Amino acid sequence: MTPETEATDSLIRIMPESLANKIAAGEVVQRPASVVKELVENALDAGARQITVILKDAGKTLVQVIDDGCGMSPADARLCFQRHATSKIRTIEDLERIRTLGFRGEALASIAAVARVELKTKRAHDEAGYRVQIEGGRLIAAEPCATANGTSVAVRNLFYNVPARRNFLKTPATEFKHIVETFQVLALSHPEVGFTLMHDDVEIYRLVPETDPSPAERLRRRIGTLFGPEYALQTIPVEETTSYLSVRGFLGRPELHRKSRGEQFFFVNRRYVRHRYLEHAVTSSYEQLIPEGTHPFFVLFLELDPRHVDVNVHPTKAEVKFDDERGIYGVLRAIVRRALSMADLIPQLTAAPPASVPATTDAATERPNRRVDLPGATPLRIAPGEISRRLYAVEPAEVEPAPQPTVLPSSVRPETDEEAPEHDTLIWQVHERYILTQIRSGLLLIDQNAAHERILYERALRNLESGFGLSQQLLFPQTLEFSPADFALIEELLPELRALGFDLELFSGRTVVVRGVPDDIRPGDERTMLEDLLAQYKANLPLRLSSRENLARSMARRNAIRPGTRLTEKQMRTLIDQLFLCETPYVSPTGRPTMIRLTLEELDRRFGRA
Repeated sequence: MTPETEATDSLIRIMPESLANKIAAGEVVQRPASVVKELVENALDAGARQITVILKDAGKTLVQVIDDGCGMSPADARLCFQRHATSKIRTIEDLERIRTLGFRGEALASIAAVARVELKTKRAHDEAGYRVQIEGGRLIAAEPCATANGTSVAVRNLFYNVPARRNFLKTPATEFKHIVETFQVLALSHPEVGFTLMHDDVEIYRLVPETDPSPAERLRRRIGTLFGPEYALQTIPVEETTSYLSVRGFLGRPELHRKSRGEQFFFVNRRYVRHRYLEHAVTSSYEQLIPEGTHPFFVLFLELDPRHVDVNVHPTKAEVKFDDERGIYGVLRAIVRRALSMADLIPQLTAAPPASVPATTDAATERPNRRVDLPGATPLRIAPGEISRRLYAVEPAEVEPAPQPTVLPSSVRPETDEEAPEHDTLIWQVHERYILTQIRSGLLLIDQNAAHERILYERALRNLESGFGLSQQLLFPQTLEFSPADFALIEELLPELRALGFDLELFSGRTVVVRGVPDDIRPGDERTMLEDLLAQYKANLPLRLSSRENLARSMARRNAIRPGTRLTEKQMRTLIDQLFLCETPYVSPTGRPTMIRLTLEELDRRFGRA
């Protein structure tokens, strides 16, 4: 058989280059927002300090990106539309050192294959610019032209030669929404760059370059400009460094929660990525801080050696893989939990301790940019009394070493009226329900019942996890009769009940002898404690909690301080100390807030002083 005959019989053909480019374009260019992303990333890689995005008909008719970057030579202007033409990498080793946003050399070729594209570019030292025009992958014109320094790329009639793709585009409102989301991501990643967005001759955004010396302040201002001033005010700064990676950015306060994940931004080496595993490390830290079904706001930047992250996973470069995802997850979760736990304490402290107070290296007084060790930082631990000392300090001259508080019992026992505070302190009990105290930034109002529930809940969880809770033996054991269903439930929960501190003996039938109870039970409650605990446990069953969490919640709710209980100053201070030592001090186990903070700014505004 001759080669000619073989060719005639062959069913496999090599596709024309124009057809192959159109097919490949589908991976890179999915909608007008994809064009905006690729062109703006090229502008950022070119060192632009000002970028303008111009749209017509939500990008279907026109997407134009103008920048003041370094520009290109005439040869590069012609070559950049060839597939796999790039200035970013030369060898396979360069893939391990990628710091630029683009590197695959596919974006411009893909865009040019499905649209009418005009490029104008000029370097600062060139006398004239250069213009390249391409339609459907075919070169139409390449000639000198007059243009400003930098590059302008105009993409018209996207998918004009692929009708099926054009028909699949959504409504202009939907496509414009995707473009705005892409624009916000790119503007967040580079606060030092100015961005302008124009749509149908209407200015949507004009973001000036942020010039503050502090990168954190530049990012905070950009967040406020993009999303509104309330976002900038309700964020918690994060800045931690390890030998493996650094994390910086902002976490939204719990009250800034949203119904969707649309306002969660992860950047790896300033590249926006979607990574559900790492997103979970952040969102799980907000557990019980925000209502179920809602999502926190955050903008986080991870910086690490490019050798530890693979960005060449997908043509859109929105997915990455790490060589130690588990380790990064642990570090990130520890950093976020630490920031959330310190959020309502650190901002109230003075910038530095006065001369009369020795400086401390405790974790609570360290400024940002601390170092933690892999695979994760341990939860914050502060010595009892330290929080009160800082929280209530008024003036440096008045600061005295705080006495070591006593351990708060499960039920704070009311003391007699004679045991009033010996001196005036900035702490009050309001209607025997709330604790009011002055803090550096204003006032802090604490719900004593919700706060004590949180303390008891975490204590019960620790006892259940360790399998050992302190027990007090009863002088006269109590014999209780239960229904068959409750008796069966006690049998099922017996190991957990013993871990909480119950000393129980089960007899045949429905009899249970209670010989010991947890050491923090209120006096006189021994007989009803187990009955009430089972009733609360059954009431929680519709929540589908684990048996441990259900028991911990039930114990906390059963034994927490009741509204109407009078507390002494010492008890109130101890309650606050133990609350801030909790891993999640801001909400009760059932999701009720434990505290409300009123800032001086808010008080001034309410009194008309703003």
